[in-house]
Amino acid sequence: MVFSGHICILFLALLMGLLTLGLAATESDVLLRQQAADRVVRLPGQPKVDFRQYAGYVTVNETHGRALFYWFFEAEKDPEHRPLVLWLNGGPGCSSIGYGAVEELGPFLSQKGKPELKFNKNSWNQVANLLFLESPVGVGFSYTNTSTDIQLLGDHITAQDSYHFLVNWFKRFPQFKSHDFYIAGESYAGHYVPQLSELIYDNNKKVKKDSYINFKGLMIGNALLDDETDQKGMIDYAYDHAVISDKLYKEIKTSCNFSTEHLSKDCNNGLGKYFDVYKIIDMYSLYVPTCNSNSSSTRNLPVIRGDAAPKLFSKIEGWHKKPAGYDPCQSDYTEVYMNRPDVQEALHANVTKIPYPWTHCSDNITFWSDAPASILPIIQKLVDGGLRVWVFSGDTDGRIPVTATRYTLKKLGLDITRDWTPWYTSNEQVGGWTVEYDGLMFVTIRGAGHQVPTFKPKQALQIVSHFLANSKLPYEPF
Repeated sequence: MVFSGHICILFLALLMGLLTLGLAATESDVLLRQQAADRVVRLPGQPKVDFRQYAGYVTVNETHGRALFYWFFEAEKDPEHRPLVLWLNGGPGCSSIGYGAVEELGPFLSQKGKPELKFNKNSWNQVANLLFLESPVGVGFSYTNTSTDIQLLGDHITAQDSYHFLVNWFKRFPQFKSHDFYIAGESYAGHYVPQLSELIYDNNKKVKKDSYINFKGLMIGNALLDDETDQKGMIDYAYDHAVISDKLYKEIKTSCNFSTEHLSKDCNNGLGKYFDVYKIIDMYSLYVPTCNSNSSSTRNLPVIRGDAAPKLFSKIEGWHKKPAGYDPCQSDYTEVYMNRPDVQEALHANVTKIPYPWTHCSDNITFWSDAPASILPIIQKLVDGGLRVWVFSGDTDGRIPVTATRYTLKKLGLDITRDWTPWYTSNEQVGGWTVEYDGLMFVTIRGAGHQVPTFKPKQALQIVSHFLANSKLPYEPF
């Protein structure tokens, strides 16, 4: 049979169209199967909810066999139109699932006894789709098949792997690709969040459409941002809040140069005495009780640790042995829960059968290869790029205190458009204060410790709601 030219062209076009439709259908089927495989039907002890949740692994390096573990919650209502927020905790080496997801802002909070999980009425998935990531490899359930990877960890590889995770996660969940995307976090995420944000910002200018991320802004709390001001602020805050004596304050101020990472013997001795105080009170929230349980696994778990910045304090033994107690023993309950085989099975976690128990902060990460002394140049770049940037600070935190953050933001040198102004909660109480900079919003939370959503969950939800809506907090009682 002989076809004319026009008929031949139409036939080929139809054939190509059918092949394309078949390919699209195949790809769609694969995505649906991947999502179904990650679907978490219900966790042991979980209260009943109507929203969907997913958990599993996303490979970030095929050659080395690196895969990061995530837990994702759709918004309670209207997830199709809600923004997407990635939450990161710091360490470096601590789990965003152990802290952020089940002790701070996720929909389920760990507790003692049965049921093991309770519903969080102030969960951030009231206003956003929530994504939690255990990063880098070696943290929580995230793993690598190349053991030498653990010795190469640092800020750079953490940002790179987290970026590859996002690109691949959006391919698995393309229905969220067009959503406004934000990154939030606390503590050493003061490094993680801006560095990942910068990577997305830079790559968005050159990647193809299928790798573009609809990134809109970032929010960081009680965040490590600048070694010099963070360290100076820790000591000044401790003195101003009657944690250390006049004598010790003078000793540290006289012997320590916070602009260098090299310790004098006198400075070393002074800082050792400083950290000794935080063996008997909670550094992360000055006015709460510590956990007195003999089995407490949280007592020696820092939220910022290792050989990472600030490099000056990382040489002090007390840096690695500080009490942390919220509930005050909630982290103990979390570790028991996350190590249960039925919980891991429900979460599709620990598929490689890691030879160590799940912990909030990895004991395997003992070295950190790179950490800049200051993140301020990145913050300035992101502000100049027009991204939404909020910094918040609980004012009872002694670890990265509000004093340190105020020093740091002053060092950034942005113009102030509205200075120290109270903001109000729904019960007409002062929630804290704000400083509006040109391109950046600073918010304090009155009475909150290092993990703001743990101590002031209602206020934390109020802050993230206004951040996502790009609206200012109320300056008058309402």
